[in-house]
Amino acid sequence: MKSKFILATLVAFLSIATISADAQTTAKRQHHRIKQGVKSGELTKAEAKNLRQDQKEIRQEKKAAKADGVVTPAERKDIRQDKRKESREIFRKKHNQRVTN
Repeated sequence: MKSKFILATLVAFLSIATISADAQTTAKRQHHRIKQGVKSGELTKAEAKNLRQDQKEIRQEKKAAKADGVVTPAERKDIRQDKRKESREIFRKKHNQRVTN
């Protein structure tokens, strides 16, 4: 019984650690892309603000998923999908031919 508890705790910890490590890398990369887009003029301030708000919502979603100590496969999938969606959104907004004034 004790070994099952230890195993379950270990699995939960590894799940959280994996999503945390991946999240930090992705979050930093997305932040850098947004910052670079503003600097180059590819993103307007309004576009950047909206993208940053979307990133904040993903961080809150991750925090909520971790709150109970176990990130379920469904939660992980939802977070991954949201990250992909935001990555595409950053690309679209950087390539929509709008320029800052």
